[in-house]
Amino acid sequence: MLVEPLEGYRMWAATYDAGPNPLLALERRVLTSLLGPLCEIRVLDVACGTGYWTQRLGEAGAITFGFDLCDEMLKHAQRKGAPQIRLFLADASAIPLRSETADLTLCSFAASYFFDLKRAMTEMARVTRAGGRVIISDMHPAAMAAGWSRSFRKGRTRYEIEHTQWKDDSFRTAGREAGLRLEEHFDEGFGEPERALFAVAHREHLIAEASRIPAIRITTWIRL
Repeated sequence: MLVEPLEGYRMWAATYDAGPNPLLALERRVLTSLLGPLCEIRVLDVACGTGYWTQRLGEAGAITFGFDLCDEMLKHAQRKGAPQIRLFLADASAIPLRSETADLTLCSFAASYFFDLKRAMTEMARVTRAGGRVIISDMHPAAMAAGWSRSFRKGRTRYEIEHTQWKDDSFRTAGREAGLRLEEHFDEGFGEPERALFAVAHREHLIAEASRIPAIRITTWIRL
């Protein structure tokens, strides 16, 4: 069953952190090395969900602001209780923070849900200080084109969340018009570290085929 993003995450919130998720594990493995020093810097976690990155950034010493449009997801983030974290309900198209608040703005697995990518990236650029960084990760367009879905199960029903396949040129254009300079671009696929998660989900037989397709795209940007 196809559902719009907010409704989907309202239903998914209670079980989002349960069970293995190779896509999230891959992102965490790659993205961790790109964050740089975190102690006492100001970080904004856009569409923070249940707060994995919000918590990790706070525990590393960052002064972290996390927001999401789904109150049910935020409630799970609040229970994690990491230090130096402020959570609030908001939309990525209208971030309620002053301009140049963040040294680093992170957007993990949410860009494909933005109806207006340029507006969201413009807001991320606005709240990031000049010279600061914006990092955006999401499922790779090639994976989406191959039929990979953003989906979950509740009871006997499988729900697929509506999303948009933003191509690389759309990202580059939106970033440039938002006042961002592309720093690095990473296309990453599954490797041996994710094999155990496929096995736990009884899908180890699928990893060879899945590894042939870029699973995630990560772009890092500099605020001009």
